[in-house]
Amino acid sequence: MDDKVIVRDVTAEDAERLVEIYSHYVLNTAVSFEYEVPTIEEFRQRIEKITARFPYLVCEKNGKVIGYVYAGEYSVRSAYSWTAAMSIYVDKDYRRQGIGTLLYKNIEPRLKEMGIVNLLAGTAYCEPEDEYLTHASSCFHMSCGYAEAAHFKKIGKKFDRWYDLKWYQKAIG
Repeated sequence: MDDKVIVRDVTAEDAERLVEIYSHYVLNTAVSFEYEVPTIEEFRQRIEKITARFPYLVCEKNGKVIGYVYAGEYSVRSAYSWTAAMSIYVDKDYRRQGIGTLLYKNIEPRLKEMGIVNLLAGTAYCEPEDEYLTHASSCFHMSCGYAEAAHFKKIGKKFDRWYDLKWYQKAIG
């Protein structure tokens, strides 16, 4: 049987599965700087807020959601209206299978149609890599055409250690 992979718009009913995916990154990695996993209701509210203005997509494989991507407001200031901040998460068991790339390839044209010209992605970073954080997110974004735009040192603390934050930028318009 062939694996069927589709990308579609998120629904409120996806919240529980998205929390399952995201919880791994909150509890076991420094990829997310959140300390506590959001509740399903919190996630539903986040989905509602984001989809009021921006696209929010999920990737399904054989009917199971295995990743998601969304764009958000970079800043509330009007002059930043043409820039979006990106967030992307793939189920830990489906990483390095092209899911993230597929999600970005589906969301970028929609953002361009909205008049977005710049995409920003923030990734946690440490040198050297440790048991909570690798360079996978940085490498992934560079492979998708993003370029490093900023590097903030020791900006987030998780697991009783300091992590940097790198911002990557991609022009799409």
